[in-house]
Amino acid sequence: MTKYDFTTRPNRLGQNTMKWHSSETDPDLLQMWVADMDFLPLPQVKEALIAYAQDHVYGYSLFADSLYQSVIDWEKNQHGYDIQKEDVVFIEGVVPAITVAIQALTKEGDAVLINSPVYSPFARTVRLNKRQLISNSLVEKDGQYTLDFDQLEADIIENQVKLYIFCSPHNPGGRVWTKEELEKVGQLCQKHGVILISDEIHQDLALFGHKHLSFNTVSPDFKDFSLILSSATKTFNIAGTKNSFAIIENPSLRKAFTKQQLANNQHEIPTVGLIATEVAFRHGRDWLDQLKEVLEENINYTVDFLTEHSQIKVMKPQGTYLIWLDFSAYGLSNEQIQEKLMKEAKVVLNDGLSFGKEGKFHARLNTATPLETVKEACQRIVQVFGKET
Repeated sequence: MTKYDFTTRPNRLGQNTMKWHSSETDPDLLQMWVADMDFLPLPQVKEALIAYAQDHVYGYSLFADSLYQSVIDWEKNQHGYDIQKEDVVFIEGVVPAITVAIQALTKEGDAVLINSPVYSPFARTVRLNKRQLISNSLVEKDGQYTLDFDQLEADIIENQVKLYIFCSPHNPGGRVWTKEELEKVGQLCQKHGVILISDEIHQDLALFGHKHLSFNTVSPDFKDFSLILSSATKTFNIAGTKNSFAIIENPSLRKAFTKQQLANNQHEIPTVGLIATEVAFRHGRDWLDQLKEVLEENINYTVDFLTEHSQIKVMKPQGTYLIWLDFSAYGLSNEQIQEKLMKEAKVVLNDGLSFGKEGKFHARLNTATPLETVKEACQRIVQVFGKET
């Protein structure tokens, strides 16, 4: 088996990257925020894109049968999810797919529910499409986020919720939801006629023995009202190639989705995205297995170091490479926390408030980088937020 390199941090300066842009003017800043990885890419993807650049005319592309089959095989082999070619709809990203689903399946003024804190584009997309945003707060219990099902049902009923955007695994908390939790979510949606969008873009990054269950594998009945959204992009750090997919087994929902997708002219995918996705799914299994070992080591180090040397409350993720940090013990304002991280620690994290009001006094840290970088970030944070601060 090939041994892949997860110790070299690529130089991303001078490349107009979102993640490292502010380091162009302040080289001391350590970027631990945007959810992409600072690892060398899967070699087969790099080789395939070089071959494309050398050998092809850069015109329009079709979706190859082999691309569909790579998705079908990946879902079956990795997640036990049996799907057919007609169930798969390619689209440039999961967030654009959420937009299309909102537009296709609800009307202006309809209530759309999210669990908060959650990935910030959920709320933004609901608001920008002039739907009523219903925010159901997650509850922290035993160091993990959980769902308050009584409150969830009350929110659905009181607001006549039409659509529920669910994050599985959860970002930023890292929960890998159990079968029992997913069953309850599905039963509530069934009971109250709610369409569910399950954002499963982190599906391949379940860690520490936890197992991701795709929503539709929990009960065949759930296929009638669900759209599953996923991608190779988070798994293999190819987000810039722009390709994701929706799995929609209900023909009526799929027809409405693809009609709106066409109306938005969102039906074309860059060729590099098609190539990168297929190659990653066909050749990336060993790379992913090794990546997960690295992520577990990085997460364990972060949790142990920050817990021992600071008052930061660390939520250990069950999946993803993201860690949710609670700085509330320091008695600082949210603005002071972010300023100290940026200006004193020189570590850039995501401001917790961007994930919803529940994220106040929090920040999200990305551990998908070589261990030495993780250690440097943790040491910088502790120098500013120590036990005695």
